[in-house]
Amino acid sequence: MEYPFDVKDVLISDPFILADPKTHRYYTYATMFNPDRYPGMRPAEGFYAICSEDLIHWSDPVKVFDRAETGFWADRDYWAPECHIWKGRYYLISSFRTPGSLRRCQCLVADDPLGPFAPVSPGPVTPEGWQCLDGTLFADAEGKPWMVFCHEWVQVADGQMAAIPLSDDLGSCIGSPEILFRASEAPWASPFFNVPLENREGGFVTDGPFLYRLKNGHLIMLWSNYTTAGYATGIARSVSGTLHGPWVQDKNPLYFFDGAHSMLFRTFEGQLMMSLHCPNIHTEKRMLLFTMEEKGDSLNIVNEITGNWYTHISGPAKKYVYKDEYRDHRGL
Repeated sequence: MEYPFDVKDVLISDPFILADPKTHRYYTYATMFNPDRYPGMRPAEGFYAICSEDLIHWSDPVKVFDRAETGFWADRDYWAPECHIWKGRYYLISSFRTPGSLRRCQCLVADDPLGPFAPVSPGPVTPEGWQCLDGTLFADAEGKPWMVFCHEWVQVADGQMAAIPLSDDLGSCIGSPEILFRASEAPWASPFFNVPLENREGGFVTDGPFLYRLKNGHLIMLWSNYTTAGYATGIARSVSGTLHGPWVQDKNPLYFFDGAHSMLFRTFEGQLMMSLHCPNIHTEKRMLLFTMEEKGDSLNIVNEITGNWYTHISGPAKKYVYKDEYRDHRGL
């Protein structure tokens, strides 16, 4: 496989990276990549994936899910796809919607990270009557699957982080939704009326949950909201060490330069990494990748490795953006 797509050029929202132990490659998924470079893609016709061996050089997109071929019910809002390995198979989780319906989350399944993916069941798993997005998979101490997702601020004003128990095949919910916390509980969160005009995409927003158990056994959640400086990633911590909390919020965000919707993964060499998009301007979103360090209860950024901070950083650091094109240590 060839890898002509440099990470500095990848335009993507909400990057979620699967480090696949079977193929020893990294995969990230989206409804479309760089429309100028790949003009044949159309929003909500399916999903595409790019893959890499080094996180810097990526393949051309490969179509992994085709709405028309599967007769899938939804034709819009294919947002923030994530790919998880569960019981030896690959599950793609995303939100979906049709005209007149609410946005809900559903799981697709395949036997290969490049698909073809197909719906696990005919319909969504998030609650009927709830406007939802950003579903992610979490297995509890008993190995039971849960979907953690966002109950949107546009319906409830103060965005909620919620969870529902899933069937073992991830095809249906098998219990009632549970509200874990609300966006306004974060000390760093900004309400709508305090968000600068150029960033008014929401107020007390919950976006992009990702759960991670620290080496000391404590459970944390990365999630996103707005500060007065723009989009940001914060950390919530479960006092009980379980999904059911109670959850307490860190005083300050982990990252606040108008970049968020973050997740964690390990490289094949064992290095803990964080991915997010920045800036939070739809036509300019790029993937930033950070090496991370974990010490006790702390999770800290060490370094950003893609170079995309160089010319595309935003928020309070925008005035420090370089005007020349970034080149790595080899001059590339």
